[in-house]
Amino acid sequence: MKWEALRKWLGGILLVSLCLIGMNNSFSNVLAIPKKIVIMEGDEISVSKPYNIDAVTASSTLQVADRKSTLAMKGMNTGNEEVMLELAGFPIKKVNVEVIKDFKVIPGGQSIGVKLNTVGVLVVGHHLVEKDGKKQSPGEEAGIEVGDLITEIEGEKVEKLEDVATAMKKAETRGAVEVILLRESEEVKTNLTPVKGEDGNFKLGLYIRDSAAGIGTMTFYDPVSKKYGALGHVISDMDTKKPIVVEDGQIVRSTVTSIEKGTNGEPGEKLARFSKDRKVIGDINRNSPFGIFGKLNQDINNGLLSKPMPIALSHQVKEGKAQILTVVEGDEVELYDIEIISTIPQKFPATKGMVIKITDPKLLEKTGGIVQGMSGSPIIQEGKVIGAVTHVFVNDPTSGYGVHIEWMLSEAGIDIYKKGNKAS
Repeated sequence: MKWEALRKWLGGILLVSLCLIGMNNSFSNVLAIPKKIVIMEGDEISVSKPYNIDAVTASSTLQVADRKSTLAMKGMNTGNEEVMLELAGFPIKKVNVEVIKDFKVIPGGQSIGVKLNTVGVLVVGHHLVEKDGKKQSPGEEAGIEVGDLITEIEGEKVEKLEDVATAMKKAETRGAVEVILLRESEEVKTNLTPVKGEDGNFKLGLYIRDSAAGIGTMTFYDPVSKKYGALGHVISDMDTKKPIVVEDGQIVRSTVTSIEKGTNGEPGEKLARFSKDRKVIGDINRNSPFGIFGKLNQDINNGLLSKPMPIALSHQVKEGKAQILTVVEGDEVELYDIEIISTIPQKFPATKGMVIKITDPKLLEKTGGIVQGMSGSPIIQEGKVIGAVTHVFVNDPTSGYGVHIEWMLSEAGIDIYKKGNKAS
């Protein structure tokens, strides 16, 4: 009985102690320290900690300065290291610190023209074909939906509009033809019976398109691999509103001809034309939520910041002053002041990592804020490329979202965490 009472008494003390520790501000501060921290070689990061907590490490990878209420860690060499937090000599938390190579990119800001070719041909609508006084859409009756991609007709591969006409010629005497579609990344098969129209040609009853074009802004490129990223958001078809599945594409230089100023409830727009020579400066192999990506076939220069600049990881971005590189007239790239209103240290890729606000009087006078075509404009803070402009707030054109640069680099196929990755 005595042992049972003692056990309950000790359990009660332990429970009360745990409650007191949980309420203790010092313990809460320790919990707030991340279990894993990533910093770049040569960079320093500080985290808050209670004054009575000691940090212990033995490494040439890190230089640790254990101050009263902060723990400063500087990356000396690439590698992984453990920092043990101790209270009165007892370990209470282990922090894994990874030091990665300082990586640099060349910032963009140039206005670019974008030409995308879809996988197959894209169905953007249905239309009615008249036969014997009746109107019908063979494509719709076959279950073909807006947003579908036609990739084959009767075993013939379809890559462009002309391929559809060729396949239909061969199928005129067969009645129903087998059509293979790509729908939401899944293959769908259906049988379609074309209708002979009044002009004597067989009709599918579909509006189709095999390419798209537009303008945007270059964000960055790696001078070593020539891999680039632009736009900061996915390109969607203007009719279906769905992301375009890219077969291939090209980017060319473009010139801004005028600006439609943004107002509350009505986003503005850059009006631009492809450069006269329409010389291709790079290809497009990816269209993702983070922008378009591919490889340049030549170096490009924004005329302002032409040398490689270091990047900042999401947790290194600070609220406060920053700048963007963009074009509002002709092809001249300029720096404009903005403010980072909020930023989220993201562990996983996400498109809305920052809220930004245009503060530059010159840019506000010219554009009213963020306008269509400005997406992809690189964001610079304290000499580092931190991200790109992505979206405007419809009810406040002076403000919008930004995406962190590390996610665009990843989408471009650049692994900044790879061991031995050398700075450009």
